[in-house]
Amino acid sequence: MNVPATQLQRSNPILVIEDEPSVASFVRSALERHGFSVRCAPSGAEGLKLLQTGEFAGVISDMRTPGNVNGADVHAWLRANRPALSSRLLFITGDIANDETGAILKSTGVPFIEKPFRVQQLISTVESIFGKAR
Repeated sequence: MNVPATQLQRSNPILVIEDEPSVASFVRSALERHGFSVRCAPSGAEGLKLLQTGEFAGVISDMRTPGNVNGADVHAWLRANRPALSSRLLFITGDIANDETGAILKSTGVPFIEKPFRVQQLISTVESIFGKAR
């Protein structure tokens, strides 16, 4: 049986890459309350491992996570390895005033929301990028 790609994508979880447990929990809870399935990774490196083996409807990534893999690295990996998924990426950051972060956001063109954000801002942004949950 062939399942349309959009239906398949919507049945897959959203990958949330976030190292702050309280933020990851907030994002997961908000998304799940609005019908999305969620899988979390505490670092960019863990997120890339999950991306290598799993199928996801989209990716929400913090710009800065521990280790050597940041949001820009996740974006570059997606463009090289999963180009269809690179258009379904959302950055979350509390570091927008940082020149390096600003340059990355500008050069990638990836949509972002700034921490702290409200549930409705998160959901409306996610729905505009990934579509509504079923």
